Amino acid sequence: MTALWAFLLEYQTHLLFGVGLLVGLLAAVHAAMTKRDVRAAIAWVGVVVLSPFFGAFLYFLVGINRINRSRRLQHNEYLLQDQLNGKHQETANIAEISGIQFESLKKAGNRLSRFPIWSNNNITPLLGGDEAYKAMIAAIDSATKTIAMQSYIFDNDVIGKRIAQALIRAHQRGVTVKVLIDAIGAKYSRPSIISLFKNTGIDVALFEAHFFSFKMPYSNLRCHRKILVIDGQLAFSGGMNIRESFTSEICQGAPMKDVHFQIRGPLVFQLLLVFFHDWSFTTHEKLMPANWILTPEALPESDIAARCITSGPDNDITSTHRLIQAACAVAQTHIRIQSPYFLPDQVLLGALTTAARRGIRVDILIPGNNNLYLVHCAMMAQLNQVLDSGCHVWRSNGPFDHSKLFTVDDGWALVGSSNWDARSLRLNFEVDIEVYDRAFSTRLGQHIDGEIEKAIPITLETLKSMSFIKQLRNKIIWLASPYL
Repeated sequence: MTALWAFLLEYQTHLLFGVGLLVGLLAAVHAAMTKRDVRAAIAWVGVVVLSPFFGAFLYFLVGINRINRSRRLQHNEYLLQDQLNGKHQETANIAEISGIQFESLKKAGNRLSRFPIWSNNNITPLLGGDEAYKAMIAAIDSATKTIAMQSYIFDNDVIGKRIAQALIRAHQRGVTVKVLIDAIGAKYSRPSIISLFKNTGIDVALFEAHFFSFKMPYSNLRCHRKILVIDGQLAFSGGMNIRESFTSEICQGAPMKDVHFQIRGPLVFQLLLVFFHDWSFTTHEKLMPANWILTPEALPESDIAARCITSGPDNDITSTHRLIQAACAVAQTHIRIQSPYFLPDQVLLGALTTAARRGIRVDILIPGNNNLYLVHCAMMAQLNQVLDSGCHVWRSNGPFDHSKLFTVDDGWALVGSSNWDARSLRLNFEVDIEVYDRAFSTRLGQHIDGEIEKAIPITLETLKSMSFIKQLRNKIIWLASPYL
């Protein structure tokens, strides 16, 4: 024992060097073999090589994606096979519904989403919190069997308390209520809204990523989905969180803007499945559709064809990202984008700039007043790349606009929770709705055009007129854009 101790003392430097080299080599090999983005692989390998111990520890801590969704995938496949087959017909006449160019987009979506396109949906835009929260509370008060609610942020403010009280009233009259809130989003309010649900009997869970056997928030991975399903027949989804700042009542006539959506038809069932998957992942409780859906009501008068697109840092990674690429590729006349956080990567920038060079009109609407200052600076640093190719960029007037809308050729639209940034398209769990319908897409396009009429154009000259200090500041912040 004494000899071994003497050996360790004498050669401790060599041993530490050897262990550090081995650990660093293993981390570097793992990064090179598993990272899909070459820039991420190069960055991690560089960190590990320059600092074997610390770099390997850092990579081990935050660089490895430990989200294991195999159980969710099995649950998903079971539900699809057992509940969906034969109940709804997949929409076939995409060319007739939206346009011939969207046939190939449908094929791309079929490879990216496990959900089929179903017709007989009614999707109604709700402008701002004044319309959305009123409709949501009315729906909760009308529930007779089940309520499934999921949100990234559920603030403990005036609106949050009203919705919480409506959920409590529903539970008291015998409705099954389950509420799922992201663990990071729940911290936006102090105290958390969860305190209101204590001792009410309502099942409330926090969506948390798992770090080995310890349950703790993995702050870079968040569930950004917003879903409310009533009796399996009526749903609400989009990009709006539960916050009083979206209501004119609280904000004295100048609330933040957003567009949420009320949904009836088969699409409601797909949204319910998304909730089931997240609830099962979080709580290990398996929910069965038969217990959550009333006898189907008559199909809505509208006949919109749509499906859910889920994405996240698991088997669904880059689903929305790739769908956006495909949509830009099939565009023939006009692309419209409205996003509060417009920080696309080089692949999406290439898709947009290529479309513009093909002669496609590309309009990009971003907020004039952004709630995230650093994101605004990074956005300004990157806009020259789309402007240089002929895209048109606009800054909206008035309060911050949180809307997330994307339309192509007035025949196809993508709405939901995803932003055009790395966080949404690679890190967050998101749910979007792919819509094939001329009337719906045209309506959204007209809404975006109406906002553009009041907006201020951003040109290359606008960017060049900024002071050197501001341009440098924006570029420095832009370097950190994948982490904003």
